[in-house]
Amino acid sequence: MKTIMPKQIDNSARNWYVVDAKDKTLGRLATEVAIRLKGKHKADYAAHIDNGDYVIILNADKFHVTGKKMSDKMYYSHSGFLGGLKAISLEKLLNKKPTEPLKKAVAGMLPKNKLRKGMLDRLKLYTGESHNHAAQNPETITL
Repeated sequence: MKTIMPKQIDNSARNWYVVDAKDKTLGRLATEVAIRLKGKHKADYAAHIDNGDYVIILNADKFHVTGKKMSDKMYYSHSGFLGGLKAISLEKLLNKKPTEPLKKAVAGMLPKNKLRKGMLDRLKLYTGESHNHAAQNPETITL
């Protein structure tokens, strides 16, 4: 029996999904979205090919976290200079850039290689109930 190697699909063959993040746990939501972006939910998954789907997340700022993560969870960045370490809490980051915590959570669950940028480009984050991708006929999924 031969091993079947899947081929790279074009963007017109990708599915579109809509997820409502309201009252969903941050990590559990990010895990399911990362699976859809990678294409692991498909039968023809291959790690070296980017055959994932588009994911639209509505209410991207209305997720919840367990415990005291809202005040205790920190995001770090470094400028590259001495003393250039900056830290911001989840609560402050949510006020400053409402969609950034969810984007960072999903990005951390994607592979760290050349396919990552394309996967993140297919993630569409919106803070409200509406989006401008109605022409693609996205399928609503509940996680």
